[in-house]
Amino acid sequence: MMDIRANGKNSILFAIAFLVGTGIKAQSKDEVLQLNTITTAVPFLLITPDSRAGGMGDVGCASLNDVNAIHWNASKLAFANKKMGFGVSYTPWLRALVPDINLAYITGFYKLKKSGTIGVALRYFSLGDITFTDANGTTTGQFRPNEFSIDIAYATKLSKTFSVGGAVRFINSNLTGNALVDNAQTKPGRAVGVDLSALYKKEKIKLADKKAIVAFGINISNIGNKMSYSDRGDKNSDDFIPINLRIGGSLNVDLDDYNSISILADINKLLVPTPPTYKYKVDTNGLTTGEIATDSDGNPIIALGKDPNRGVAEGMFGSFSDAPGGGKEELREINYSVGLEYWYNHLFAIRAGYFYEHPTKGNRQFFTIGAGVRYNVFGLDFAYLIPTQQRNPLENTLRFTLTFDFDAFKDQNKEEAKTE
Repeated sequence: MMDIRANGKNSILFAIAFLVGTGIKAQSKDEVLQLNTITTAVPFLLITPDSRAGGMGDVGCASLNDVNAIHWNASKLAFANKKMGFGVSYTPWLRALVPDINLAYITGFYKLKKSGTIGVALRYFSLGDITFTDANGTTTGQFRPNEFSIDIAYATKLSKTFSVGGAVRFINSNLTGNALVDNAQTKPGRAVGVDLSALYKKEKIKLADKKAIVAFGINISNIGNKMSYSDRGDKNSDDFIPINLRIGGSLNVDLDDYNSISILADINKLLVPTPPTYKYKVDTNGLTTGEIATDSDGNPIIALGKDPNRGVAEGMFGSFSDAPGGGKEELREINYSVGLEYWYNHLFAIRAGYFYEHPTKGNRQFFTIGAGVRYNVFGLDFAYLIPTQQRNPLENTLRFTLTFDFDAFKDQNKEEAKTE
């Protein structure tokens, strides 16, 4: 048997920082709020991969002209204003603690002549180095855990104002390098997920004598099988992947021929079971022992909520009514994000945003700022995050995205050919 002990660059810290945060007990007038976060496998699928959205509070369901549309809402690809697009994003992770954890995202799209738009994306999450040791503390090897996903997307217009889209995603999560842990052989977790999305976009709207565009989008992402990391054969130990519902809207207003501004907002909710409240054993004095009570079959006894060991479909539909705190807790599971984007002459952008997650569901609350520039065929976006409640894996980190405009490249070549 082997112990897995990380060196100073322990990548497992990312899970603690991203999923759990700090323990919170928030006192209101009539209740004590207990931390009850929802955890899933492969949470890297929820990390904002691009700097444009990252500078606007993680908003992107209905943003316009987005080369990174597959992550946010694949149906946006049908309204792409270019024939082709390509982007590369890089996000350092936990940079304040370790130097070698990062997320890379590569995406592109191509508009077909009549039948819609296709897109592809690759997301790669490197979790740094870990050291394997035996029971005596002797080093037995090194391993660099990693996770990745490969997406293929398609979007098409059903009318001038409405489009639908979808994506198929292969997910691979190799966290242990097939090491033996607790007398069980581990293996990479694998899953296949599907995204279903739609977008309504209305152009040429008049708002106070200004030209405006309004858009509304919806995306259900990562609908897929549960994931297992071992050969135990216990289906109850399999983990949901982060099936997520995102709904968003945007309003873009052309202030004049050179200046435009967009206001965007998204809401998100995980469509996976909420952890229930379990019944605990009591001693002869009637005091809780801290040990979960079990029935005659050895299953934990649930005091409030529902059994989280459910199938994917049942878990998705039941996620709207399974919180032990009832309707109030269900509303707390909704995350909110708002963003603002200003463009000058389609060449320079300034962005800002805010993200809110309820204190009992992880307490991620932060402001973001960002900027973007476009020059000839290239575009460069930056994002910076400012936490307001607790430490964040992305604080003190500058993220960037590089985009390529192939249409502009072709136009530039044509102009050069004319001058020759």
